[in-house]
Amino acid sequence: MRNFKELKIWQKGFEIAVETYKLTETFPATEKFSLTQQATRSAVSIPSNIAEGSSRFSEKDYKRFIEISLGSSFELETQLLIAKAVNFGNTNILNSVLSKIDEEQKMLIAFSNKLIS
Repeated sequence: MRNFKELKIWQKGFEIAVETYKLTETFPATEKFSLTQQATRSAVSIPSNIAEGSSRFSEKDYKRFIEISLGSSFELETQLLIAKAVNFGNTNILNSVLSKIDEEQKMLIAFSNKLIS
């Protein structure tokens, strides 16, 4: 079993999740049960799947959870691009999260490629 909290991909995913919560607090109240909920679920899924995957004994299983985490990052990116297009949320926080998502995606792909299929 690996210590997921030491992984840079988990740390970055955790930052993204926390910052996404801060961002969605600046969304209109009418978005509480739609875009806000979807974005926070996707954001939380990124570090959560990295953590769950770290408990797996086979590299194949671990890689699958990293791939799920990557998928969640693409979901979140799409949701935040929609928020940006309709002018929801604090622009500075939004751009910061989008930048971190881009970094996270690159890191997840590189990490996944190092794992045995």
